Amino acid sequence: MSKKETSVVWFKRDLRLTDHLPLKKAIALGKPVILIYCFDPKLIEDPHYDRRHWRFVWESLEDMSQELQRHGQQLIVFHAGMPDVLPFLKNAWNVTHLFSHEETGLKITYDTDLWVKQYCKEEGILWDESPYNGIQRRLSHRKNWVKNWHAFMYEPVHDVDLSHLKTTSIDPSRLTGHLPIPEAFQMSNAHFQRGGREMALKYMHSFLNGRVKDYSRFISKPLESRRSCSRLSPYLAWGNLSLREVYQARLRAKASVGYKQPSATFAARLQWHDHFVQKFESEERYEFENINKGYNTLDRGLNEMYLEAWEKGETRVPLVDACMRCLKSTGYINFRMRAMLVSFLTHHLWQDWKQGAIHLATHFLDFEPGIHYTQFQMQAGTTGLNTLRIYNPIKQSKEHDPKGLFIKQWVPELAAVPEQYIHEPWLMPPLEAQILGLQVKDLLPIVDVTKAAEQARKKLWAHKKHPEVRSEGQRILKKHVIPRSF
Repeated sequence: MSKKETSVVWFKRDLRLTDHLPLKKAIALGKPVILIYCFDPKLIEDPHYDRRHWRFVWESLEDMSQELQRHGQQLIVFHAGMPDVLPFLKNAWNVTHLFSHEETGLKITYDTDLWVKQYCKEEGILWDESPYNGIQRRLSHRKNWVKNWHAFMYEPVHDVDLSHLKTTSIDPSRLTGHLPIPEAFQMSNAHFQRGGREMALKYMHSFLNGRVKDYSRFISKPLESRRSCSRLSPYLAWGNLSLREVYQARLRAKASVGYKQPSATFAARLQWHDHFVQKFESEERYEFENINKGYNTLDRGLNEMYLEAWEKGETRVPLVDACMRCLKSTGYINFRMRAMLVSFLTHHLWQDWKQGAIHLATHFLDFEPGIHYTQFQMQAGTTGLNTLRIYNPIKQSKEHDPKGLFIKQWVPELAAVPEQYIHEPWLMPPLEAQILGLQVKDLLPIVDVTKAAEQARKKLWAHKKHPEVRSEGQRILKKHVIPRSF
């Protein structure tokens, strides 16, 4: 008996059922549909990821499953990779079509895509990949990028009619090698944002209809930004919301609620989001190499003591340590503090950016490879183009956490330090420190912040004049820079 023709929708970082073109196409095809998500063991073991990511994914999948169940349909979750899952499905059904979004990801996910492409070609499966957000494949320049991006954002959101969806079910345990979903992925943690569309919509509505009013005012404040920033980044990174949905919701909110100036600032950040992902899409070397090859001769080396202190939040620079500890405990710090952490690692501690990129990836709940690596290199000063940013962590501390409230929350050993010393506790008079049970020698940073920045600045500015840095800079300009003010 011939097998029934079936199509497959493969969910990746697009964990939603709305504004989902692959799902819409599969429904329109009229065939039974198999909806799948794969917890790929190789990806789970990849050093960029942490259980916080997979917990967020599991929560997102639960949210999707509940919505599908209301329509009598099912999502199948495998704990196996596509090289095992797709042949398994092909063996059970006559899979004619595979639908998914394009993914701008790490090499490990790109390699999986290459395998899927080859398998589909060999088995006669039509793999239909839809563009994701405003990212455009195979670009050689950015001449019309902004125009095309805006056109995409103004297109109607894809309406997915789940009443016409007819899913096919199968027990994933029938797949040899399928593993149970780890219990750690299914255990909630109140310190982290919860995954799923329901929570995403709550965050979006509360921000656009109220919290946005303080967006520009507090965007750089490590404490206040936890409320005044949108906090939508994990929901965009894992696809609980599409960027287009957020962009259009912002337009509606601006018309009805107001807050024009902070709303415009937020809109620029949405475009910024895809601008950096597009860089990674166009040149995946960002993950492994200095994007400007002229920096390959600039040796930053490896000091394991410095790296460990930075990773643990034990540099004894109060704001640096507070940010790292907060990030480890909650998965979030604002953009300026992220940039400061990278700057402190690569400039003050003079460590290669590769040493810290994976560490921060594991801690950012909203880890988005395209933004992560392009921003990391920009902040590390390895593009040869951007303004050299060496953040002074003491200056940042005084400006953005003047009373030290954020510092005292996350570095409790400094909780009793008077406000006038909280940013530089090593300047306390020894007797005053002793009264607080502290020793000044134990408060000294692992590097002299001022001297380390001065040395880094001299080295970086001198190297920026290197002929290869300049020639590579011109190449990068032609490929990645939008030919007008961004």
